[in-house]
Amino acid sequence: MTPVDASAQPGQAPWTCPFCPLLCDSFGVELGPPGTPPRLTGSECPRARSALAAFGGAAATERPRVDGRDCDLDTALAAAASLLAASRQPLFGGLGTDVAGARALYALACETGAICDPARGPALMHGLRALQDRGGFSTTLAEVRTRADLIVCMTGEPTPRYPEFFRRCGVGGPEGARTEILPLHGDLFDTVALLAALVAGRLAADDARVPADLAALSERLHAARYAVLVYEPGCLPAHGALIVEGIQRIVATLNRSTRAASLSLGGDDGAATVNQVFAWLSGLPLRSRAGPAGLEHEPLCFDAERLLAVGAVDTLLWVSSFGPEPGPPPVDLPRIVLGHPQMRLQQEAMPPRELVFIPVSTPGIGSGGHLFRTDGSVLLPLRPLYDDGLPSVSDVVRRLTQSVQALRRGLAQ
Repeated sequence: MTPVDASAQPGQAPWTCPFCPLLCDSFGVELGPPGTPPRLTGSECPRARSALAAFGGAAATERPRVDGRDCDLDTALAAAASLLAASRQPLFGGLGTDVAGARALYALACETGAICDPARGPALMHGLRALQDRGGFSTTLAEVRTRADLIVCMTGEPTPRYPEFFRRCGVGGPEGARTEILPLHGDLFDTVALLAALVAGRLAADDARVPADLAALSERLHAARYAVLVYEPGCLPAHGALIVEGIQRIVATLNRSTRAASLSLGGDDGAATVNQVFAWLSGLPLRSRAGPAGLEHEPLCFDAERLLAVGAVDTLLWVSSFGPEPGPPPVDLPRIVLGHPQMRLQQEAMPPRELVFIPVSTPGIGSGGHLFRTDGSVLLPLRPLYDDGLPSVSDVVRRLTQSVQALRRGLAQ
């Protein structure tokens, strides 16, 4: 566990909110009496307030459980190691952790040959596959705030999922002079394709097939000194990578005569951070494994939902340290859950057979850590608010890796 800074007054030292990938660090938290949730100050962000309500401001009392019975951490680790050592193809899902937890998970994945896919894997893959296929132009929140004179929200208003987004961009909201919401004509595929054709000059603005508002948006994009096209991968439909490619085509066309970039709002619950860590450690992103053929990346084959549906995996390790959601799917497999203490109630509702639950600390609440922001180029530290008495994901996974290695050495002798 990361020690709390004893010299800092509770709630007064800088705090980075870990509950969405914007990683806001300009507001704070006040701690009340033990047993009461921390209180957000300096912001009305409903997402942060809702997330903080899941914490009690004091050391957690939840204990690990094996097959429905309370136990100590050593017993739970031994049971989890036994399940992983016996597994022929484990799946690591959820992946809600920070940099240190991701580094530990990568080592365990290499040891066990696990496939790794985050809780919102399909959303992450939309942008990743477009980047792999065509490349792209991206920017940072700081550049959007200081340089962008036009912000176009391509997938609708982002505030329901990212309430602080417009404030972070230095604009009042979606109706500001610097912002526009993409008007839909048909579905999003059709609309982005139409706009791309207009921007590239393949379709005339006075063509009878062209909606007036799209024609006006095309003209405004060309007139902007620095336009930013914002999209949420989590809002995209199946095959959303094609929409991301269309957005990048618009940006590339604009960059021939002016300046433009894209900004993806995604990577929630540590997914973007874990993807960054796996990429720098292995050279490959998530939906990869270290298998018999070496390192393999299969963005379609290694989709967690598909693997579970066809019975291609035999053990599930689920990590969710930022809150009780997202929880593991209700599958009939041996399960190891490293999660927020409130996830214990979820696990009690499932069959206890071959189930190991280990409560873990939340980075930015009960322990320190680091996360990558949604723009991918900024790594921010997470300061703990109080000592929750729980081990971090990295501590648990490192010990789990050592136990798996010891079991395999024993079997080999």
